[in-house]
Amino acid sequence: MNASADTEIERQFAQLPHSVQLSLLERLVRQMRASWGPGQDEWEAGLSAMAADPEMQREISRISTEFSATEADGLGRI
Repeated sequence: MNASADTEIERQFAQLPHSVQLSLLERLVRQMRASWGPGQDEWEAGLSAMAADPEMQREISRISTEFSATEADGLGRI
């Protein structure tokens, strides 16, 4: 798709009511997820399981504590 077609789609999308924009985005996301196939669902399930793992949560907490001193440098602020 060329840049002018992208721009036209964006222009038309911006003219839609917010509720229609949201509905369209949700449909597009569902279509993309379906096109990824079952492997993507397995990958997402693996990420969810890892995030819920108490050992993983402890490790993330440990890393966060270890780097908490660097948060005071202000580099992450905009």
